[in-house]
Amino acid sequence: MAELRAVIDTNILFAGLTKQGGASGLISEAWLTDLFHPCVSNALAYEYTDVLSRKLSDKRWQDLKPVLGTLLSRAELTIVYFTWRPSSPDPADEHLIDCAMNAGAIIVTSNIKDFKNAQSSLGLNVMEPVDFIVELAK
Repeated sequence: MAELRAVIDTNILFAGLTKQGGASGLISEAWLTDLFHPCVSNALAYEYTDVLSRKLSDKRWQDLKPVLGTLLSRAELTIVYFTWRPSSPDPADEHLIDCAMNAGAIIVTSNIKDFKNAQSSLGLNVMEPVDFIVELAK
């Protein structure tokens, strides 16, 4: 498994599993082929499951549930020992920050603006999907 450690935001995972092509799809493929070291906390795993099960049709969810299981089996479970709250204007993003900080990982998200405070105050590395793909290609 590669050295690059990353926490993938739910918006990226959802797009990667439901839309063809694009950076999010490449990130899902990179996760499945061990091109980076994904880090997932319990809270994030539950969020992935919750969002996919709510936003997809029952049939589509049943088709993607094994894929999500495979992705989670290839991820490092990150125990959140410390929190840095509040670090985001969106309280729903705090668990991503906690996971990334405890794992020593970057966050990959389409929503960079909500992580600006954590970037400046905690030194958290946050990337958009295209930038992450470029980093993987290096």
